[in-house]
Amino acid sequence: MLVSQILRNKETQSVVTVAPGTPLSEVVKVLSENRIGALVVSSDGKKVAGILSERDIVRELGKRGAGCLSDTVDDVMTRNVYGCKPDDSADLVLQTMTMKRFRHIPVMEGDQMLGLISIGDVVAARMSELELEKDALTGMIMGY
Repeated sequence: MLVSQILRNKETQSVVTVAPGTPLSEVVKVLSENRIGALVVSSDGKKVAGILSERDIVRELGKRGAGCLSDTVDDVMTRNVYGCKPDDSADLVLQTMTMKRFRHIPVMEGDQMLGLISIGDVVAARMSELELEKDALTGMIMGY
Protein backbone atom coordinates (compact mmCIF):
# COMPACT_ATOMS: atom_id res chain seq x y z
CA MET A 1 0.00 0.00 0.00
CA LEU A 2 1.22 3.49 -0.84
CA VAL A 3 1.13 6.61 1.32
CA SER A 4 -1.17 8.26 -1.24
CA GLN A 5 -3.74 5.51 -0.60
CA ILE A 6 -3.46 6.00 3.16
CA LEU A 7 -4.09 9.74 2.72
CA ARG A 8 -7.15 9.09 0.55
CA ASN A 9 -8.62 6.73 3.15
CA LYS A 10 -8.28 9.15 6.07
CA GLU A 11 -11.51 10.55 7.50
CA THR A 12 -10.19 14.06 7.21
CA GLN A 13 -7.64 15.33 4.74
CA SER A 14 -6.97 18.59 6.58
CA VAL A 15 -3.86 19.12 8.66
CA VAL A 16 -4.04 21.21 11.80
CA THR A 17 -1.34 23.86 11.69
CA VAL A 18 -0.26 26.78 13.81
CA ALA A 19 1.86 29.73 12.80
CA PRO A 20 5.39 30.24 14.05
CA GLY A 21 5.34 32.30 17.23
CA THR A 22 2.22 30.63 18.62
CA PRO A 23 2.45 30.21 22.43
CA LEU A 24 2.52 26.64 23.74
CA SER A 25 -0.50 27.45 25.90
CA GLU A 26 -2.49 27.97 22.68
CA VAL A 27 -1.04 24.81 21.09
CA VAL A 28 -2.21 22.76 24.08
CA LYS A 29 -5.75 24.05 23.51
CA VAL A 30 -5.60 23.27 19.77
CA LEU A 31 -4.35 19.73 20.41
CA SER A 32 -7.06 19.15 23.01
CA GLU A 33 -9.92 20.66 20.99
CA ASN A 34 -8.99 18.65 17.89
CA ARG A 35 -8.19 15.47 19.83
CA ILE A 36 -4.87 15.08 18.03
CA GLY A 37 -1.34 14.23 19.13
CA ALA A 38 0.67 16.54 16.90
CA LEU A 39 0.41 19.54 14.65
CA VAL A 40 2.51 21.17 12.00
CA VAL A 41 4.05 24.60 12.40
CA SER A 42 3.52 26.46 9.14
CA SER A 43 2.98 30.04 8.12
CA ASP A 44 0.93 29.10 5.05
CA GLY A 45 -0.36 25.57 5.70
CA LYS A 46 1.89 24.08 3.00
CA LYS A 47 5.52 24.74 3.92
CA VAL A 48 6.63 22.89 7.05
CA ALA A 49 8.65 24.97 9.51
CA GLY A 50 8.44 22.28 12.19
CA ILE A 51 6.29 19.75 13.96
CA LEU A 52 5.19 19.71 17.59
CA SER A 53 3.75 16.73 19.41
CA GLU A 54 2.14 16.24 22.77
CA ARG A 55 5.26 14.28 23.69
CA ASP A 56 7.41 17.38 23.02
CA ILE A 57 5.21 19.48 25.30
CA VAL A 58 5.17 16.89 28.09
CA ARG A 59 8.97 16.66 27.90
CA GLU A 60 9.25 20.44 28.37
CA LEU A 61 6.72 20.44 31.19
CA GLY A 62 8.73 17.73 32.94
CA LYS A 63 11.97 19.66 32.57
CA ARG A 64 10.79 23.18 33.33
CA GLY A 65 7.28 23.07 34.70
CA ALA A 66 4.25 25.08 33.60
CA GLY A 67 6.39 28.14 32.89
CA CYS A 68 7.25 26.66 29.50
CA LEU A 69 3.65 27.22 28.36
CA SER A 70 4.49 30.88 27.74
CA ASP A 71 7.22 29.82 25.28
CA THR A 72 6.41 29.68 21.59
CA VAL A 73 6.35 26.71 19.25
CA ASP A 74 9.64 27.96 17.80
CA ASP A 75 11.35 27.16 21.12
CA VAL A 76 10.16 23.55 21.32
CA MET A 77 9.22 22.25 17.86
CA THR A 78 11.26 19.76 15.90
CA ARG A 79 12.76 21.71 13.03
CA ASN A 80 14.45 18.90 11.14
CA VAL A 81 11.23 17.19 10.09
CA TYR A 82 11.31 13.88 8.28
CA GLY A 83 8.73 13.64 5.55
CA CYS A 84 7.56 10.95 3.20
CA LYS A 85 6.35 11.01 -0.38
CA PRO A 86 2.96 9.93 -1.72
CA ASP A 87 4.56 7.04 -3.62
CA ASP A 88 6.42 5.65 -0.57
CA SER A 89 5.25 2.28 0.67
CA ALA A 90 3.46 1.90 3.98
CA ASP A 91 6.14 -0.60 5.03
CA LEU A 92 8.94 1.93 4.41
CA VAL A 93 7.11 4.66 6.33
CA LEU A 94 6.33 2.31 9.23
CA GLN A 95 9.97 1.26 9.39
CA THR A 96 11.14 4.91 9.33
CA MET A 97 8.68 5.98 12.02
CA THR A 98 9.68 3.04 14.22
CA MET A 99 13.42 3.58 13.80
CA LYS A 100 13.24 7.36 14.29
CA ARG A 101 10.71 7.00 17.14
CA PHE A 102 8.06 9.42 15.97
CA ARG A 103 4.34 8.95 15.48
CA HIS A 104 3.46 11.56 12.85
CA ILE A 105 4.99 12.29 9.47
CA PRO A 106 4.07 14.90 6.87
CA VAL A 107 3.47 13.72 3.33
CA MET A 108 5.48 15.99 1.06
CA GLU A 109 5.68 16.73 -2.62
CA GLY A 110 8.81 18.79 -2.96
CA ASP A 111 8.56 21.46 -0.27
CA GLN A 112 4.74 21.37 -0.17
CA MET A 113 2.86 19.39 2.48
CA LEU A 114 0.01 17.29 1.11
CA GLY A 115 -1.11 15.80 4.40
CA LEU A 116 -0.07 14.27 7.69
CA ILE A 117 -0.27 10.60 8.61
CA SER A 118 0.12 8.96 12.00
CA ILE A 119 1.61 5.62 12.86
CA GLY A 120 -1.96 4.54 13.64
CA ASP A 121 -3.00 5.39 10.07
CA VAL A 122 -0.13 3.32 8.70
CA VAL A 123 -0.79 0.35 10.99
CA ALA A 124 -4.53 0.39 10.16
CA ALA A 125 -3.76 0.46 6.44
CA ARG A 126 -1.28 -2.38 6.76
CA MET A 127 -3.78 -4.47 8.78
CA SER A 128 -6.44 -3.89 6.13
CA GLU A 129 -4.01 -4.99 3.46
CA LEU A 130 -3.13 -8.14 5.41
CA GLU A 131 -6.83 -8.95 5.86
CA LEU A 132 -7.36 -8.72 2.09
CA GLU A 133 -4.37 -11.00 1.48
CA LYS A 134 -5.70 -13.51 4.02
CA ASP A 135 -9.12 -13.50 2.36
CA ALA A 136 -7.56 -14.04 -1.06
CA LEU A 137 -5.45 -16.94 0.18
CA THR A 138 -8.42 -18.47 1.99
CA GLY A 139 -10.44 -18.21 -1.21
CA MET A 140 -7.71 -19.93 -3.21
CA ILE A 141 -7.38 -22.74 -0.67
CA MET A 142 -11.12 -23.24 -0.31
CA GLY A 143 -11.69 -22.93 -4.07
CA TYR A 144 -13.89 -19.80 -3.98
